[in-house]
Amino acid sequence: MDDEHIQPIIVVKKVKGHGGHHGGAWKVAYADFVTAMMALFIVLWIVGQSKEVKHYIGAYFNDPGVFTNGRYGGVLPDEQKPLSLPASPIAVDKRAFEMELLKSEAEKITKTISQTPEFNKFKDKITVTVTQEGMRIDLLEESEGLFFDIGKIHIKPDTVKLLQVIAKSHLAKLKNGIIIEGYTDARPYVSSDYTNWELSTERANSARKVLEESGLRKDQILEVRGFADRKLRLPDKPMDFSNRRVSILLPLSLPNKLGNNMAAQDSPGVISKPAVSRSDNHPVNINFDGLVKSPATGRVEINPGLG
Repeated sequence: MDDEHIQPIIVVKKVKGHGGHHGGAWKVAYADFVTAMMALFIVLWIVGQSKEVKHYIGAYFNDPGVFTNGRYGGVLPDEQKPLSLPASPIAVDKRAFEMELLKSEAEKITKTISQTPEFNKFKDKITVTVTQEGMRIDLLEESEGLFFDIGKIHIKPDTVKLLQVIAKSHLAKLKNGIIIEGYTDARPYVSSDYTNWELSTERANSARKVLEESGLRKDQILEVRGFADRKLRLPDKPMDFSNRRVSILLPLSLPNKLGNNMAAQDSPGVISKPAVSRSDNHPVNINFDGLVKSPATGRVEINPGLG
């Protein structure tokens, strides 16, 4: 009976709950930390990129609409017809940027030659020109045969050294392909079985062999051409020795779609600073005496020094 009057023992267990989230301040701090790490990663990635990549990243932030606007790519609205544009602004900008790189390399080539004593005899017989076509290096012959013996296809030893330096120190570092061209004057070849066509082509091919053996990539040579006397440097003087030449052409990787006739731009002219712009079609002739600024016009002109 006593058991019936025993009071039950009630045990109350309090479940301790978590406190508030303290306002989520730690989440804000963590988000800031992650954002800072992402920004650091992007900066480190950009620093490690090539000049060309940096250029286009900068171009995006200067004018992102060029990359995102439907005018230059993407899906057009159904009612909008595509526009026919003469040239994409991006393509023009990339072409101008590539021309600046070639102009810079052209100046380095002339500097290398001018600072090498054993190449002094070549200075007045080498022209380095940058046009809308690309960069062209012309080796101009003279009466006694500077680069080749008269009527021969084998390159002289000093010329071999010259081409080796140009290839190793400059051309091999560029991504552009290379076209090698041979030309002669209007003098007919002595043998009827061997003409200026063969002579010009084989001289260009001899230059190709030296350049490839000097460090060019196997796929860098695009063409070897021989023009005989069909493209004289001095049409009014068909017998002039400078018509005999070998040209090393580095064409721009982006084709010219500006509607300009590149053949009409091959003569040296006057350039303005900046040397390359979207509207600048004048060739940039880099010589060993450098460029001089005319006090009268304020324009940068070619200082006479190369034939």
